[in-house]
Amino acid sequence: MPVLFNKMERGNPANPLDPRLWYPILKSTGLMKEREIAKLLSEETTLNPKEAEMAIFQLFKVVVRLLLDGHTVQLGPLGSFRLTARAHGVPTEAEVTSSLIRKLMVRFTESADMREAIAKATFLDIAALSNR
Repeated sequence: MPVLFNKMERGNPANPLDPRLWYPILKSTGLMKEREIAKLLSEETTLNPKEAEMAIFQLFKVVVRLLLDGHTVQLGPLGSFRLTARAHGVPTEAEVTSSLIRKLMVRFTESADMREAIAKATFLDIAALSNR
């Protein structure tokens, strides 16, 4: 199935005097929650939907624990997760403490397999759907 997009005109917030330009904006077709994902997993494996849902929940718990222990977590052909921090800088090394960390963030880096699979995407203008 193609990835859907809308057309949207946007200005440059950094310079409002720049001309407005048109961009393709990807359109979500909906939110898939763990229960629906578990059902799809159960269709591809020997797990029943409840077992697949529990596996997803347990995977979450394990990934969080590993990230908080300082690990980068690689999930096969999906990619890897790691923690990064947004922090304030100070002039000297002696002033560096954990209190400078403002926010922890989880970063995902897709694997080469994921990049290759996503690169095969095709696109469809949502406006074309209404013209059918």
